[in-house]
Amino acid sequence: MAVTESQSLSTCSVKIERQGGRGEAGARALERHLKRLSGVHDVDISFRTGNARITYDGSVTSEETIRDAVRDRNVAIQDDSEKTTDDVRSRSDLRREAVFVGLTLLGMVTGLATGWLGGPSLLMWAGYGVAYVFGGWYGLIGAIETLRHRAVDIDLLMIVAALGALSIGAPFEGAMLLFLFSLSNMLQHYAIGRSRRAIKSLVEMRPDEAQVLRDGEEVTVAIDEVAVGDVFVVRPGDRIPLDGVVTSGEGTVDQASLTGESVPVPKEPGDEVFGGTINESGSLEIEVTRQAHESAISRLITMVEEAQSEKAPTQRLIDRLEQPYVLGVFGLTIAAIAIPLALGGEFTSTFYRSMTLMVAASPCAVIISTPAAVLSAIASGGRQGVLFKGGEHVETAARIDAVAFDKTGTLTQGDTQLTDVFVRDGTADETLTEDGLLSMVAAVQARSEHHLARATVRAAEARSLEVPDAERFQSVAGKGVKADVDGSTTHIGNRSYFETVLGDTAIDGLEPGLDRLRTLEAEGKTSVLVARESHGAVSVVGWLAFTDTVRPNAAEMIADLRSLGVEHIVMLTGDNERVAQRIADEVGIDEVQAELLPEEKVATIEDLVERHENVAMVGDGVNDAPALATATLGIAMGGAGTDVALDTADVVLMGDDLSKIPYVLGLGRRTRRTLTINLAIAFGAIALMVGAILLRGIPLPLAVIGHEGSTVIVSLNGLRLLGFRG
Repeated sequence: MAVTESQSLSTCSVKIERQGGRGEAGARALERHLKRLSGVHDVDISFRTGNARITYDGSVTSEETIRDAVRDRNVAIQDDSEKTTDDVRSRSDLRREAVFVGLTLLGMVTGLATGWLGGPSLLMWAGYGVAYVFGGWYGLIGAIETLRHRAVDIDLLMIVAALGALSIGAPFEGAMLLFLFSLSNMLQHYAIGRSRRAIKSLVEMRPDEAQVLRDGEEVTVAIDEVAVGDVFVVRPGDRIPLDGVVTSGEGTVDQASLTGESVPVPKEPGDEVFGGTINESGSLEIEVTRQAHESAISRLITMVEEAQSEKAPTQRLIDRLEQPYVLGVFGLTIAAIAIPLALGGEFTSTFYRSMTLMVAASPCAVIISTPAAVLSAIASGGRQGVLFKGGEHVETAARIDAVAFDKTGTLTQGDTQLTDVFVRDGTADETLTEDGLLSMVAAVQARSEHHLARATVRAAEARSLEVPDAERFQSVAGKGVKADVDGSTTHIGNRSYFETVLGDTAIDGLEPGLDRLRTLEAEGKTSVLVARESHGAVSVVGWLAFTDTVRPNAAEMIADLRSLGVEHIVMLTGDNERVAQRIADEVGIDEVQAELLPEEKVATIEDLVERHENVAMVGDGVNDAPALATATLGIAMGGAGTDVALDTADVVLMGDDLSKIPYVLGLGRRTRRTLTINLAIAFGAIALMVGAILLRGIPLPLAVIGHEGSTVIVSLNGLRLLGFRG
């Protein structure tokens, strides 16, 4: 059971024994049972996939109480050791189902052939007996499990229909129903199993052991026993077992399996690497930065399991309607028997028609139409380095008609470079040089995580400057920073910092400094002023300018979004408006909102949602986390190394490939079309057959073929999404 916490609420993901057939009525009954527990806020359970996700108040109830409540309903919970064999068990179950289907076919054919040829009746009934036992085995088990949860589902419908056919002397029709029912059930399990295995293969990407350096020697250690700060060795061709930073060696790493990057990434000392990726060349020594359970691949696996539990809105609606629909079919069947008999109809033909009606009206194809498509879409995204954190977000992606982008690190490379260092003429400190100014600024910026600060520190390191210590560091979000360096306070900030934070202070050289900022910004550069405060007097001593390059495929990505039908595209940034507008013009963005604080980004997203209803926010997952959470769909870039991205966004792009954003929306739209087609096929087949039965009457075998055929078609149609490439 994996547990994540958000404020006072906790979410636990429970792996349960898969049970039942096609219906999920038993799962709905268990959900209702758990929701009655004090402190439980939300429950999402699927017997079909064996996943359960429960959100609860940890101050009211506990994980163990929830586990006990699940067991009280006779549902087995797998422990962690059993999870590793779950896929093996699934394949074994599928093989067993295939054997049962084969035996059902053999029995049906034996019974039919013996009857046609006038063979021994004992052999004929033995053949049909084999067909009924093996064809109805899983359906009967599923029906019993559902009844234990005080519910009914389509498994019970099929068993009753087959026994009804047998009772009126139509054993072949009943055997045929059970054969096609078990065949389509097996194909459904295959389709869902393939979707699940496509992303569960992530588990195989994580090695079990690492070659850790201990006292100068390599020691093989289980990854769960490796601590943060340990150093391990990876040779060419080896999978990297844990997240870390390269301390020695150079090489290239294939990150395609995690981030979707098609080209191996060069690595050298100081570069971050991720567990589960492959070292292609060069021997690397890597210092562990995250333990096994905290690594990017482990968190990805956990969220994939949670994503499989979180259903799409269409699936939730169908699941809720399953129980009343099945009861309605039973009611319709009883009426189809009672009314004609009351009017003097013949029993055998009336009962036969009612069984045909029961089969035709059963919602098998409707029930499977959504999970077959949505799970395939999640699996397809996983193969491309795109993680949907639930089926709901796949459907949400289909409705997006406005997209907001963060600028730095999203539309631009995020590798900001310091381009200009200027010392103001006539400063009080006439000995101040460019290197001295840069050293002083780097001392303050070393305490900040802002991208401009990082660029400043890198520039000071490149010049091999001695950087003094800074004290009493303070940051004003979106405006600037200050700290004490060499006995005086150094202020570094944008225009807003000096006009608001220091607005009541007389500042020597402010106007020439602001004029210089406007000139640099007109050139498309982001710039900041630097001032020193000593004995109450503040004087501008210089300014710095930075540039960031637009990602090469940004304009193409924007064009692709428009071709998908996105109506409005916005850039949100804390940078100055002229720099932001230059980039927006370059890539073709409609609207620019510049010089925004984090809370102002949230307000802007709220305004966009009011105007366009369905809005996606794309950001780097750190400063943009509140906006990502506010948007209809939050998409985080580069989630492989960003904790906040993995926690906040609805969709995580495990690499920095902008082309994956149109892919996300395109996959959502394709999934919606697939769902529409599947539901049209499912309901159309039901309406057509029910109408024909009521108006003219059709034989039971034809109803069976139409019913099970539509189920197979929607399963295979949903499976086609596994091949979606955008």
